[in-house]
Amino acid sequence: MLTLSALGLFLVRLVIGVLFIGHGAQKLFGWFGGYGPQGTGGWMESVGIKPGVMMAVLAGLMELVGGLLFTLGLLTPLAAVLLAATMLGAIVKVHGANGLWSTANGYEYPLVLIAAVIGVALTGAGALSLDALFQ
Repeated sequence: MLTLSALGLFLVRLVIGVLFIGHGAQKLFGWFGGYGPQGTGGWMESVGIKPGVMMAVLAGLMELVGGLLFTLGLLTPLAAVLLAATMLGAIVKVHGANGLWSTANGYEYPLVLIAAVIGVALTGAGALSLDALFQ
């Protein structure tokens, strides 16, 4: 039986997961207006993340794989760790020094994403997930 809570969790997983897939594809393939490994790697080097290209590929893989798992509700705790780790890195290396608010390029939005993915992982992916199917 489909419940509103199952539908709500699916909606959260779908939107957040697909957006992370897109961000990963930007870094890995240059899709959706991204810069690919070379461009993203160059930017990462400019903010002190070295070696840039390798870290761009690693971040892209974490976002792509984490986003896919999160969307499907498969291995949801692992997906949440992958996604939260990338956002924690963004906070530490890019947004943290700018304060909280996103209007100043602060860490507000990455923090919201961390809370959402960890919250879903702690709650469970819901009835409309592969995790539920394999229990």
